[in-house]
Amino acid sequence: MPASPSDDRELFESRALGLYDAAVAEGGIDQADPRITGTGGDRAAFDLLVGMGLLQHDPQRGGWQAVEPSGAQSRVVAPLTTEGARLLDESAHWARLFQHLSTTFRAAPAEETGTSVAYLHSDAIDPYLSGLIAEAQTEILTAQPQTGRRSEAVAAVAPRDTEALERGVAMRILYQHSARRHASTHSYVAEVSGLGAEVRTLDEFFHRMILVDRRVAVIPGPEGPQTAVFVREPAIVAFLVDIFERTWARARPFGERESNLPRSIAAEQRQMTIRMLIEGHSDATSARRLGVSPRTYAGYIADLRREYDAATRFQLGYTMGRQGISGDEPPEGTHPGG
Repeated sequence: MPASPSDDRELFESRALGLYDAAVAEGGIDQADPRITGTGGDRAAFDLLVGMGLLQHDPQRGGWQAVEPSGAQSRVVAPLTTEGARLLDESAHWARLFQHLSTTFRAAPAEETGTSVAYLHSDAIDPYLSGLIAEAQTEILTAQPQTGRRSEAVAAVAPRDTEALERGVAMRILYQHSARRHASTHSYVAEVSGLGAEVRTLDEFFHRMILVDRRVAVIPGPEGPQTAVFVREPAIVAFLVDIFERTWARARPFGERESNLPRSIAAEQRQMTIRMLIEGHSDATSARRLGVSPRTYAGYIADLRREYDAATRFQLGYTMGRQGISGDEPPEGTHPGG
């Protein structure tokens, strides 16, 4: 049997299997068969089968007979299974050791590690973030823009967040108003709210931000969502917490049931649309900042054109400018959240 049969698996699959099948079908292989002589095309496959004990010399017939394969199977597969189990166990031990190192590093003050900012990319982000949230002790604050948020992404974070809530970690989540029209977000909010999380929405655009225990902040990198920046500098984290708190104070509870709430939210989105229009942003940028699709944003503009009897977007901007409309006027029926 070869010392490492896995090295010969390609030869076994491509040539030796066929030669073994022929030995069974033909009642054996003559030792003078041209397939297995020194220049035969199957000589290497023949040597492999003999080495694995799948062909046995029959001196009475002067040839080679196929051997029932279960014995060879146990000699080849059993050691590989044992080695595989050993490697899995070794891998698990190393994973636990590195998890300990990661926990120690994340828990240490920034001045002790000398690393107050860390950049992670693509597949490295979620494992690190999941570990950070799993170690949260008191509070998680999240600002999550709705643009581009897939239902699968919302569902994927639910187990992680519910586990933190069940440990007694306080959680506040901030969305844009457009999240109220997102079915999977409604399901997620119902689940986490039942465990004590608070959820609010507002019209303003913001970038994604996660704050853990007012000790670590997670924000997007300059390349976009494929890069995450983990900030542990206390002054920067405190600044970001203050921004979150000020924004939270203006937001509306997700579960608010006032009769005029839909109208009030629509009015706030209308004001935001006017500001985007007056500031000259592109439709794509404006839609992203409102957390809606470009098609929905185009509908908002069409509504404004009808309201102001404007044939073109330029005429719409001119008419609003003459009337002193800026988009900063308090929408009717709005009030601070809380």
